[in-house]
Amino acid sequence: MSEESKEINNTKGQGLLRSAGLIVIVILLSKIAGFLRDIFVAKYYGASLVSDAYFYAYQIPALAIVILGGMGGPFHSATVSVFSKLIKDFTIKPPKEVKKLFNTYETFSILIFGLIALVCFFFPQQVMNVIISQASPELSHLAAYHLKNMCLVIVIGALLGLYYGILVTYNKFLLPNIAPSMMSIGIILTLIFSNGDKTGFYLALGTTIGAFLQLLIQTPVVMKLGYTFKPAFDFFHNKNFNEILELLMPAFLSSTIGQIGIYVDIFFASGLLEGQWTAYGYANRIFQFPVGLMLSALLVPLFPLFSRLVAQKKYDEVRHYFNKGVGSLILAGTFMMVVIFVSRVDLISIALERGAFSHQATLMVADVLFFISLSIIPYMFRDSITRLYYSFNDSKTPFFIAIGSILLKFIFNSILTGPLGINGIALSTTFITIINGSLLAFLIRKKISIGYRAFLYQVSKILLCAFLTFVIGYFINLGLSSILADGFVLKIVKVLIVNLIALVCYICFAHILKVEYLEDLKDKITAKFKKGENNA
Repeated sequence: MSEESKEINNTKGQGLLRSAGLIVIVILLSKIAGFLRDIFVAKYYGASLVSDAYFYAYQIPALAIVILGGMGGPFHSATVSVFSKLIKDFTIKPPKEVKKLFNTYETFSILIFGLIALVCFFFPQQVMNVIISQASPELSHLAAYHLKNMCLVIVIGALLGLYYGILVTYNKFLLPNIAPSMMSIGIILTLIFSNGDKTGFYLALGTTIGAFLQLLIQTPVVMKLGYTFKPAFDFFHNKNFNEILELLMPAFLSSTIGQIGIYVDIFFASGLLEGQWTAYGYANRIFQFPVGLMLSALLVPLFPLFSRLVAQKKYDEVRHYFNKGVGSLILAGTFMMVVIFVSRVDLISIALERGAFSHQATLMVADVLFFISLSIIPYMFRDSITRLYYSFNDSKTPFFIAIGSILLKFIFNSILTGPLGINGIALSTTFITIINGSLLAFLIRKKISIGYRAFLYQVSKILLCAFLTFVIGYFINLGLSSILADGFVLKIVKVLIVNLIALVCYICFAHILKVEYLEDLKDKITAKFKKGENNA
């Protein structure tokens, strides 16, 4: 690589680091809002029939607003992939054909998802009977009531995906990452005025209000960029819209297939004890707090770069940024796995154990969290490499792999749910994530060589650091538990001491073993300080 190329790479790397840093701060604030939302929901409803009914019903709106229309979803990904190639000058208003494409895309989204929302509004009981066929009549009726109250979220989700994609295409990363906090704010404010609600009506209402707020804060910025909505029905003769559909439909089906995997989980969970599905939901959100934060911070700025570099056939740079990015994610994510293994019971107790949320609920969530957290490394790798497929305009391969996972999910759940209950569903999810990530890693070689030997060597060193850190953290945690009383403040003190020591040990082990990604981070920080001193 020439000196000029190195300079370009350094400039891009610094830009990505700055973008990632800002996104981390914004997503952290959004995650904190989500954390506060969970505290409120747990306090008011605990792990109960009402919370189970809400979380079962929410799976359909979640398909639209989180999985399909959320950051990294197919609507967002297809928008970035196509619009980033069509727009040549981001400083001026979009040309007529680009605006027409936007309007065609938005009209299509409203029609398709509006139809689904109408079905959920008029036939909620029939929909829930299919999803939770093993549930009691009381649980099924309550879930149908929640679904009817949240059906508008389905339409909003598709629009959010399009708006997210447009904003990210214009390198406006912050607003799409701020917007999800509106959902949490809507739920919190609604619950404050719920006046002892026992049905979960205010929880469903807050979800709908929060989704509307997400859309509301982004619409003015999208309009300012030059994208105002005017119905357009050019579905069959617009070449660029056909390209979107070529990306969108397999990715849409792939995401839907992934959601079918969740419905398989619901099928098995609906026959378990009350509160177990709620415990699974809380464990998954705790898992997503650090993992989602890290993935979004890196992949939001990196995905448009992948698309542009692939279009320019600069495969060396694609490989460089992919390996560095995923390696850094795994370095951070593996430490988070150690923290969860060592301190999960205390962390959940500190966060949620109040009001209707009992210590028994804490232990249920902690058990599920353990099994889900085993998937941190394959989860990060799978989500990262999926973006690489999308950059090559290939959403079919992830789709076909996702189809195959449904049968495996059913088999694993059938085997594991009996002896392990809800923990069996969590372990089944981990197995599926490992299999999916492995298949994607193997098949990407037809498009680009990743250089797995060097990558896996670094990952093996990270895992050794994690194991040594876990052993130290486990015994320190055990020792402090026998000394300190079981109080709220003392739990916080214990968690801070244990994990601060664990972090120092992890960094020291990584330094001794010369983990490449730690050295890269150290070099960037050193260069930044030197630059600051020179400017001074």
